[in-house]
Amino acid sequence: MTDTMIDVAYVALGSNLGDRDAYLSRARAAIAALPGVRIVGTSSIEETAPLGPVAQGPFLNQMVALETSLAPRELLVHLQSIETREGRRRDERWGPRTLDLDIVQFDEQTVNEPDLHVPHPEIAKRDFWRRELAELGARQ
Repeated sequence: MTDTMIDVAYVALGSNLGDRDAYLSRARAAIAALPGVRIVGTSSIEETAPLGPVAQGPFLNQMVALETSLAPRELLVHLQSIETREGRRRDERWGPRTLDLDIVQFDEQTVNEPDLHVPHPEIAKRDFWRRELAELGARQ
């Protein structure tokens, strides 16, 4: 990494299609391989009921803590690329997915753009995210 500012970002990983464990494993490896990113913590993996109006199977969820020199937008572009490589389709809002990667928090950054909100506005509605953040020692 460069001498630029290093933030700790928290990224939620979720999968409810196919080999959910394998999707999470490949996502962790792909995130770890990103330039300007180092994984410094991983939460436990937990199974949760799906959220939203679409009937679908349960999710496996996990949170990773990253030291990163990337800006939130740059990180989002990389995460969406990983999702696409893993077969993520965006046909139906709240629908089932092979892989879902969400930026939940960035220690020193706040973003409020149409397609990127940091901290993630759904934190208060997702007990499992709050448990995972606490497990990683994140400020909430």
